[in-house]
Amino acid sequence: MSDLPPSSYFNVSLSDGIAHVEMNNPDMANSMTSAFWEDLPVIAAALDADPGVRVMVLSGRGKHFTSGMDLAAFEGILQLTREEPGRAAYALRNLVLKLQRSLNSLETARVPVIAAIHGACLGGGVDLISACDIRIASADASFGIEEIHIGMAADVGTLQRLPKLMAPGVVRELAYTGRRFSAEEAMGWGVVNAVHSGREATIFAAMEMARDIAAKSPLAIAGIKKALTYARDHTVADGLDQIATWNGGMLRPEDLMKAIQTKMESQQAVFDDLPADAG
Repeated sequence: MSDLPPSSYFNVSLSDGIAHVEMNNPDMANSMTSAFWEDLPVIAAALDADPGVRVMVLSGRGKHFTSGMDLAAFEGILQLTREEPGRAAYALRNLVLKLQRSLNSLETARVPVIAAIHGACLGGGVDLISACDIRIASADASFGIEEIHIGMAADVGTLQRLPKLMAPGVVRELAYTGRRFSAEEAMGWGVVNAVHSGREATIFAAMEMARDIAAKSPLAIAGIKKALTYARDHTVADGLDQIATWNGGMLRPEDLMKAIQTKMESQQAVFDDLPADAG
């Protein structure tokens, strides 16, 4: 963790293979400032390259998980649109792709990312949690695809990832209307795995789940994440071929025999870390 780059937005702590990444902008409801977009992929890459990291837990300090994109970012977008039309369109497209790459860093990381959500999770916050592997929410959590309220379509992942997590018709309703929905609704639709009483209980549950995952073979976990993401975007036949190739190359006797032996002895296996920079 000594090589982890400094951040003015995030607080990162590491314990027992779990990296707790906290959005630390509570006075602005963890609005996603330029520092968020710049720092997130750098932190994700550094954690992914750290062989001691096996799971990430993402949460927010203060009353809310995140209120979404910082208003200053929209001012920058409006400024771009005042330029010569062709160049403005080119610059705006590059900006959107940059924001997309920031959130993509969570999806492409070898380690699972668990979002512990409380309070408001709006706009860009929904893009953010859609890029995570698992979502756990507090009972007071509320969600909203609110870009429609400012006359735009969400463009950083919500419209692409949410239909793979829940019924497309429900996504369309939420995106077209911008209405907020509750943690209970989100769990019913399969967006979140569980709902807990409050922020602390939600983070506690996320850390408990992270500890369970961190105890498993990191090579197997990396393979599972890779296979699930690949299968989401390809046919069943392509997915079956991919996992056969992965296990053909990655399945080795050490982790397999260690897991089988310790299970037979009702013990907990201890698996070696992946090599440094394995991400």
